[in-house]
Amino acid sequence: MKSDTIAAVATGMTDSGIGIVRISGNDSINIVDKIYRSKSGKYHFHDFKSHTIHYGYIVEKKEGKCTEENMPFDESDIVDEVMVSLMKAPNSYTAEDTVEINCHGGVLMVNKILETVIRNGARLAEPGEFTKRAFLNGRIDLSRAEAVMDIIHSKNKFALKNSVRQLRGSVFDEIRKLRNEIIYEIAFIESALDDPEHISLEGYGDKLSKKTDDILYHLKKMLDSADNGKILKEGIHTVIVGKPNAGKSSFLNLLVGEEKAIVTDIAGTTRDALEESINLNGICLNVIDTAGIRFTEDVVEKIGVERAKKYACEADLVVYVIDASIPLDENDDEIIDMIAGKKTIVLLNKTDLDAFVTEDMVWEKMSGRWEKDLVSHIHMIKASMKENIGMNIFEDTIKDMFFQGEISFDNEVVITNMRHKEALMDAYESMLQVKKSLENHMPEDFYSIDLMSSYASLGKIIGEEVEEDLVNEIFSKFCMGK
Repeated sequence: MKSDTIAAVATGMTDSGIGIVRISGNDSINIVDKIYRSKSGKYHFHDFKSHTIHYGYIVEKKEGKCTEENMPFDESDIVDEVMVSLMKAPNSYTAEDTVEINCHGGVLMVNKILETVIRNGARLAEPGEFTKRAFLNGRIDLSRAEAVMDIIHSKNKFALKNSVRQLRGSVFDEIRKLRNEIIYEIAFIESALDDPEHISLEGYGDKLSKKTDDILYHLKKMLDSADNGKILKEGIHTVIVGKPNAGKSSFLNLLVGEEKAIVTDIAGTTRDALEESINLNGICLNVIDTAGIRFTEDVVEKIGVERAKKYACEADLVVYVIDASIPLDENDDEIIDMIAGKKTIVLLNKTDLDAFVTEDMVWEKMSGRWEKDLVSHIHMIKASMKENIGMNIFEDTIKDMFFQGEISFDNEVVITNMRHKEALMDAYESMLQVKKSLENHMPEDFYSIDLMSSYASLGKIIGEEVEEDLVNEIFSKFCMGK
């Protein structure tokens, strides 16, 4: 691992009240000694206690002036008035000597402070390098490191809460527990094979079978949480479809709370997809409003229709808006065929007008075109975008469809990371092989091989069985100052 001293801006590069320049490494205190002065002229940070904060100035001697560190400074030397935090190793975020300069906010000022730090011996940190050092120095495991980035990118309070729990070790604790149970069985088998005179394997198969079932149960529970976890973290990929003038854009505007989409009485107004991220009382919807689906000779509109079909195929949720004031036609047949098997909410819009289309008519048409089990994916709501009718029911329906009516993960380990899910799947498959070997009364060394494979797969989650290239790839996605 690189042992040089790194520095970066740890706050957003924008106008703000304060900015923070973070420095970490063996030479961080020496660097700050060169550029910090208190009002009384003191600068020896090595003499200060850890986890203290100090008021003073960042100074930089002008060219041609005396640069002795203990020489007094004047007004022309001052870069900014600051508060400097000191955290000595190993009790810091990176487990290295760390200094944070709290200066006035604004892009110009924080960059000037950073440039001063770099001129005095630090180098610019790579993306995620502070957290990478925390991981490599054993301060946090890889699952906690990834939780740091998840916290920064959380889109709703539930994702944020889950990421904080993961940072506190919820995933690590569960994985470590399973790995300890697995390695115990591996050690027992290997010891028994090496010393059969003193350690007997008689009846061990039954004991291992029960342990295998227990581990499989916990792995399956975490895997089952992954689908909800992905939605919790990334949001529900939602696509609005329907014929022209059904009320799709009006529905989007109601969700957003402002006029994002143009609404007219002219069919085909929406030619291309409009995308919005919406927080619906804690539920994140990544919504795409698509062009109205109909047969058309217009080249541009035809492209929009094809894109609408593509987006619908890739969606977690399809919202099919029907204008209940006009009869269903062949365009509705095409839409119904297109959304077969998709989780769908049908909005019977314009129910404030005389209805030509009823719920029974839509159910009948779907039942006539789909296999019976596909209809169970459908939820139907009577709505009026004009009168704002049906929106509360829409929100409750999403909770029922994706969160079994309640969004709560307080006491559960929820997997939100695709890398974690893949490692869990590998571990689960290996444990299934253990179970299969037990059922077929295979030699004990077969158990040991698959147990070790499961152990290694779980180790990838917390970083104990991971290659350097993967570590570099993970941290390259972090922001510069983290």
